[in-house]
Amino acid sequence: MKLGYCSITWGGVVGHPAGVTSVKDLFYLAHGDTLRAVREIGEVGYRGVEMFDGNVAEFEGEPRVLTDALQASGLELVSVYTGANFIYADILPDELHRVRRAAQLAATFGAKRLVVGGGARRAAGTTDEDYDRLGRSLDTVCEIAEEHGLEASYHPHLGTIVENPDELEIIMKRSRIAFCPDTAHLAAGGGDPAEIIRRYPDRVKHVHLKDFQPEPFNFLPLGEGVLDLPDIVSAIAEAGYDSWLMVELDEYDGDPQEAARISRNYLEKVLADAGIPCN
Repeated sequence: MKLGYCSITWGGVVGHPAGVTSVKDLFYLAHGDTLRAVREIGEVGYRGVEMFDGNVAEFEGEPRVLTDALQASGLELVSVYTGANFIYADILPDELHRVRRAAQLAATFGAKRLVVGGGARRAAGTTDEDYDRLGRSLDTVCEIAEEHGLEASYHPHLGTIVENPDELEIIMKRSRIAFCPDTAHLAAGGGDPAEIIRRYPDRVKHVHLKDFQPEPFNFLPLGEGVLDLPDIVSAIAEAGYDSWLMVELDEYDGDPQEAARISRNYLEKVLADAGIPCN
């Protein structure tokens, strides 16, 4: 396995304010210092990084700044994360425009993976047609990714119409997109992450690892929450997945680099105990 880290911990996630009035310009952003995140992730010993589309877009006009920082830190940009509502026909073309831009940015900076979340919950309630629309949209995301030499994966997320195992089953049947299990979101949505990974072994093409506690709800560094991460890692290995494990932590009440170090130390032990090599 190869170990990577998501830059979200440096600043937490926000959305670009332009998106309030312009859907095509609504990027995810971690509002910390991106270059500091890259440097400190590399210092901990990770070899890959995942970034939000908005943070990669910061360097669109000066790409050498980011590529030089990645090289100096011994990192590669593994994946770019974006998302959309995907169920509203009128704004879908602008959302897909943004997904296409995220794919272009990912390819420009050498990433091979595009990760997407989304599927809005309507105030009036979710309809079966919403899942049809999400499924069709995710197939279009696959096409966009492939046009740029990328592989697209879908990330179930709290607050969307794909939170729990039953909802995930619906979308896995209605789209060909690969599956990015996020261990904490799957558990918080009422599922057993290891069991869910074992249910879709052929679909797992990207992985987000994070821990959490249910009461009071909080995402945590690996090993500090309630998840059975050894069983989760075993399920990932059983699926034949032998690639990037991307550790993610939305925010941390302390030094984000220390959170990254805690998770790496714990994950290395879990992998060693399971006899799984990592680099």
